[in-house]
Amino acid sequence: MKYILYALAGLMVFVSCGEGQGQKANEPGALVMETTPKGVLESENKKIAIYDFDGLSELLERKDEKVYVVNFWATWCKPCVEELPFFEKLNDKYAGKNVEVVLVSLDFPSRAEELLLSFVEKKNIKSDVLLLDDPKQNTWIPKVDPKWSGAIPATLIFNKDRKVFYEKSFNFDELETELLSFIN
Repeated sequence: MKYILYALAGLMVFVSCGEGQGQKANEPGALVMETTPKGVLESENKKIAIYDFDGLSELLERKDEKVYVVNFWATWCKPCVEELPFFEKLNDKYAGKNVEVVLVSLDFPSRAEELLLSFVEKKNIKSDVLLLDDPKQNTWIPKVDPKWSGAIPATLIFNKDRKVFYEKSFNFDELETELLSFIN
């Protein structure tokens, strides 16, 4: 578990999350969390914070002016990988418009440095990516949504007034339509 060594630097890394990509922590696309991550996967171009569900719940409970699009996915999930470009397009199109796209990877933590980090770099993913490292799925899955079977891809879209969970794949038009129902 090489990433454990990064745990102490985690909060500092997360505050400067987009630094290598020309972003500051308070700009769109640079997710800032108060909870210290369990660790950080880091390369020259990308930083991926690692959270257990308690840490991730800070994001899922936000009640601010933004609309959050949180996608649960994994590199080994073909439908997840197929829909990632639609989340990236949504992230680009709504940058600076109080929309935050967060990709929560459910990849195996023991292989995350090898597979997830290289995948995110190779695909040049700009959306915020977090790794959820919490083996107690039976506990946290119903906290995301009581009807979630645990299958991925799955997406949660929410703002301070409303929260809707989708256990399905999206194309771009479907995803944008759902987002617009939160904006309009």
